[in-house]
Amino acid sequence: MAALSLLSLLLLLLLPLSLLLLLSLIVRPRPVKIPIKDRHVFITGGSSGIGLAIAHHAAAEGARVSILARSQSKLEEAKQAIQLATGIDVATFSADVRDFDAVRRAAKEAGPVDVLVVNQGVFLPEELAKQELDEVRLMIDVNLIGSFNMIKALLPAMKARTDRRPASIALMSSQAGQGGVYGYTAYCASKFGLRGLAEALQQEIIADDIHVSLVLPPDTDTPGLVEETKRRHPISSIIAASSAAMTADQVAEKTLNGIKSGSFIVPCNFVGYLLAIATAGLSPQRSYTMAFVEVVGAGICRLAGLFFQWNWYGSIEKWHAQSKQ
Repeated sequence: MAALSLLSLLLLLLLPLSLLLLLSLIVRPRPVKIPIKDRHVFITGGSSGIGLAIAHHAAAEGARVSILARSQSKLEEAKQAIQLATGIDVATFSADVRDFDAVRRAAKEAGPVDVLVVNQGVFLPEELAKQELDEVRLMIDVNLIGSFNMIKALLPAMKARTDRRPASIALMSSQAGQGGVYGYTAYCASKFGLRGLAEALQQEIIADDIHVSLVLPPDTDTPGLVEETKRRHPISSIIAASSAAMTADQVAEKTLNGIKSGSFIVPCNFVGYLLAIATAGLSPQRSYTMAFVEVVGAGICRLAGLFFQWNWYGSIEKWHAQSKQ
């Protein structure tokens, strides 16, 4: 009986070790380190919020930083703030990401880029039945089509770069790009779209040693969030409260760490990690230890997700019942 118990214990130990060994052989792409110091980091939406915070962090780490946004006055303010804080001068480019010709001119003027952070975004919360299609188009055009425009404009020079160290393209998605949220219909569609873009793009540019990161922050304390909450539906606020808000500086730090480690999925808080495990699907994974957590934890995270859905749909039913009274 003791021998049988010992054998059972050995099997229990061998199973996870065997899984780890298998994962160490099959996870792709392979691990990579992407340097930031003395590299050209180009950030869209760089005049405020998360983009500005990323620019501060990148400059502090010794990167050559370029920022792009629509407002020239905000770009100048951002430039002065970064220079005052870090002593580093940054290049500024005024363009609307929806305008490919303007973006292409900025890309040509900026020169080859080593790390592209596609961070621009707009969010106008509203139930789809009540939202004007102009607002839907705006979110799709800025968040998704604008990302295509930036990558199309900068990718040729990235592929032809003379600095053959690993390069990066980081896309700023959202936890609303991992799960649908009431009142976020168009926004979720634009952010879910970024995942498809990122997964396919990584396959296309891996041979050029360019590595894609998909950053998935929760609500972040930025000027955009202030405007968003003014018109957000009460149910949206209940669901958004499931994940704690973060500061732009915290998200910027997570973003750069994710870029430097070549991580494809870059969650920003605990709920983000749970969502990353629950929605891993066919996304690339460089870390075999994280792959192990995904394989083992997928069922548990799915169960947790079902509890979240139970709570959210309960809140939806309760709110609509009360609103009819």
